[in-house]
Amino acid sequence: MKRLIIHGDPGIRKDAVIEVDGEELVCFAIARQGDWHGPDRVQLWCTVGTEDERETFDTRDFIPMHMEVENVDAEAVTVLSEKSDLAV
Repeated sequence: MKRLIIHGDPGIRKDAVIEVDGEELVCFAIARQGDWHGPDRVQLWCTVGTEDERETFDTRDFIPMHMEVENVDAEAVTVLSEKSDLAV
């Protein structure tokens, strides 16, 4: 599991399945930053991981400030599906 900061908006929502650098990830949570005051483009701060990590996210069995952080542009994100088929 890691924090993915996307510069720009690729049009994803919670539980979307995306591909970044050949890695398939599920967006467990998304926080939109920079709408009012901030950079020239919006930033999406996403908590992403594999479907195997969903229980870890749901039970909050992780420390957010110790997660790996990756920055990408919206153009580098491929949306595979808007919502995960396995999400409830």
